[in-house]
Amino acid sequence: MLNQICHLARRAGEAIMDIYHHPDTMNISAKEDNSPLTAADLAAHHIILQELTALTPDIPVLSEEDPQAWSERQRWTQYWLVDPLDGTKEFISRNGEFTVNIALISDGVPVMGVVYAPVADVLYFAEGPRAWRERGGQRMQIKVINAELPLVVISRSHQDDELADYLAQLGPHETQAIGSSLKFCLVAEGKAQLYPRFNPTHIWDTAAGHAVALAAGAHITDWNGKTLDYTPRESMINPGFRVSSF
Repeated sequence: MLNQICHLARRAGEAIMDIYHHPDTMNISAKEDNSPLTAADLAAHHIILQELTALTPDIPVLSEEDPQAWSERQRWTQYWLVDPLDGTKEFISRNGEFTVNIALISDGVPVMGVVYAPVADVLYFAEGPRAWRERGGQRMQIKVINAELPLVVISRSHQDDELADYLAQLGPHETQAIGSSLKFCLVAEGKAQLYPRFNPTHIWDTAAGHAVALAAGAHITDWNGKTLDYTPRESMINPGFRVSSF
């Protein structure tokens, strides 16, 4: 099934790129929380929802673009968790740092994850204890790598004083700002060693990247040392967290 989910992520990415190449068709609007919404978010959502429902009719799908009420979600033990276009602000600004995120959650754990970056045409995917990257037709298994001078990846769109204070106390390091779930993937493939997050995120922002980074050997915990848990709960906001190779 993992290969089918990879193919589905690529299909959603193609739909996103059709709109990316024609900016006049983006149809930008705002959601209730003032976050942006584009035609590409919706196009990818509809493709993924239709295909997942056909592929696994007994597994519900929770997508950012059509989240179910708590009364419907509260008894789920397994579900798909989807961000059809993670990094909508990056999509609008046309910097290429956006992804398609699809994760399978089982008993609160992301056991399968696919992250596709359509501009770079790079695919990250994981199931169980193994993670891979595919680029240019070449597939390789990836693992976290430590470095004497760690590279810390931070959000391009969400930075605050708490993050600045943390980095000031971290010791020698380099920093790179990047959008979307690519931060998880850079840690997973050993190009970065740390991704600290204090600003709020939603569960669909993190689940697929979490699965990839976890399978590659990364540690993903909140600031109290507890692993991020995707067991259904009324709020879909994550606590702050860190993703690290150490």
